[in-house]
Amino acid sequence: MSAAPASAVSFADVEAAAARLRGVVVRTPMLRHPVLDEATGGTVLVKPEPLQRTGSFKLRGATNAALLLDEGARRAGIVTHSSGNHGQAVAAAAHMLRMPALVAMPADAPAIKREATRRWGAEIYPFDRHNTDREALAARLATERGATVIPPFDHPHVIAGQGTAALELVEDAHAAGLPPLDALVVCTGGGGLVAGCALAMEAMAPGAAVWAVEPEGWDDTRRSLEAGERLANDGAGSGLCDALLSRQPGAITFPINRRLLAGAAVVTEAEVLRAMRFAFEHLKLVVEPGGAVALAAVLAGRVEARGRTVGVVLSGGNVDPAVFARALAAT
Repeated sequence: MSAAPASAVSFADVEAAAARLRGVVVRTPMLRHPVLDEATGGTVLVKPEPLQRTGSFKLRGATNAALLLDEGARRAGIVTHSSGNHGQAVAAAAHMLRMPALVAMPADAPAIKREATRRWGAEIYPFDRHNTDREALAARLATERGATVIPPFDHPHVIAGQGTAALELVEDAHAAGLPPLDALVVCTGGGGLVAGCALAMEAMAPGAAVWAVEPEGWDDTRRSLEAGERLANDGAGSGLCDALLSRQPGAITFPINRRLLAGAAVVTEAEVLRAMRFAFEHLKLVVEPGGAVALAAVLAGRVEARGRTVGVVLSGGNVDPAVFARALAAT
């Protein structure tokens, strides 16, 4: 997709997406736990997107984008590229709207994500994660079929849909009589979720700092924010957080995030595994590595929560069983 200015997405788009998605996707609850507050010294409000219908926040953006397609585009179907969560979301949205869907997916994506994508009826096109231009591949496949590409993060309608997670959290915190959020901490790959959330926070909680969190070795957002321009990862980092292995920030997401984010934190593998175990033991949630990085940052003190009201987005729960077993064994 060609680059677009940050003004291509606004809070009005997030509000419209929230109305469009009402009753279509799950409004996940706001969770709290005294052990989490004690561990961090703050009031931590958790947005648990593993409880979303496809196990991640991605259903929000994919469904919003699909609902905005006209009838002709729906008949031709949709194409995307994804390591798994967005692929599942596109497949689920297509299933709901009775549209064909093709998902180009890395051949080494977790089996649980491949199987779930197939279960929704989508066709899977495997590719080599390390030697494929996935945007070019998706564009070619869409051209061959006359279909529409719905990319994982760099699309105005996708960004707006993802922002509904923060909109709901702020609404629920207010309804519970809690103080205004001081910060929101968001798992970040290409930046679509954190960009949409930042737009919502700018309008609904303008005093709150929004933090992106990335896994060690995949800190393109952190480095790009510091440099003032989009920088790419070298692809040599660990593959543990498979949901967050984007090569660089998006052409649409980065201008939003450069304007609105307080910064970006980076967490280690050990911190991620400990956060997954914490979520399971105390919140009773299964969280995948990429979905746990924001919680990891708060638990490790990489984003300060002491004396503050902090929102944490757990972005997904589609974890490979062997990886989850590794997390439960972590100390």
